[in-house]
Amino acid sequence: MAFSIPKHILAPLTFLITLALTACGLDLGPVPTLTSIPTSIPTLIPTPTETPVPQAASVNGEGIPAVEFEAELARYQQDQASLGNTVSLETATQAVLNDMIDGLLLEQGAAANGFIVDDTTVQSRIDALTTQVGGADALAAWESAHGYTDADFRSALHHQIASAWMRDQIAASVSSTAEQVHVKQILLYNAGEAQQALGFLQAGWNFDDLAAQYDPVTKGELGWFPRGYLPAQDIEEAAFSLQPGQYSVIIQDDTGYHILYVVERDPARLLSPDALLTLQERAVQSWLTQQRNKSSILFAP
Repeated sequence: MAFSIPKHILAPLTFLITLALTACGLDLGPVPTLTSIPTSIPTLIPTPTETPVPQAASVNGEGIPAVEFEAELARYQQDQASLGNTVSLETATQAVLNDMIDGLLLEQGAAANGFIVDDTTVQSRIDALTTQVGGADALAAWESAHGYTDADFRSALHHQIASAWMRDQIAASVSSTAEQVHVKQILLYNAGEAQQALGFLQAGWNFDDLAAQYDPVTKGELGWFPRGYLPAQDIEEAAFSLQPGQYSVIIQDDTGYHILYVVERDPARLLSPDALLTLQERAVQSWLTQQRNKSSILFAP
């Protein structure tokens, strides 16, 4: 399974982009000396200054224009409504801002690593998209339906190409092999039954036979997995603390009561596509968390 880049804010745009993206100080000079006093004071004409562009937030001094944020917020709300979801303005605002901040952090990371998106790159992607959606008119219709002007779309595509490149670099840093354990479990839903099952094991019952009694379909099979794969960290830590042939104490979580059994261990086993994808996604999230912790992120009042 190829590494994907899930994006819930620019879902339609991300879909189109995925179609086309493959592998893809001031020297003021000497201070003048006053040699005479002028007899008249000239009229000073104030120099026009640019009106600051309103910002929704800034990341390391680089702003997220409020107009871009508002457009993304409208698209997000439209997407959620089309899915039948009711999302509060507060939740939508937080989701969109977080996504745009993450995208800008990734884009800044790409620039720091020497990857710069130029107009030629953007145009080549647009040309490819135009072909794949059925022509310029079809692409223009899509842009209009999703609230994009041509300039907006080019800007969004520019940002997306850069952030996608950085995501790919982070994902590529994840090794395709890792230490893994092959685990089976007995999962029960009340403490009494779990304690009884543990008693059977302590009395010498075979784990496989007992697991098959409690779950005739899967026979308790969890398969192979590496560290960082399971959503339940307690289960994962317990599994990696065992050696082949050992079973765990009872581990309680929101699912129920688990007794784990390690069948095999491998110090460098090839990851399954799903495990590799999960570790890549976690690597991206870890990178973003680190960048947020050391970045200056300011929000508009």
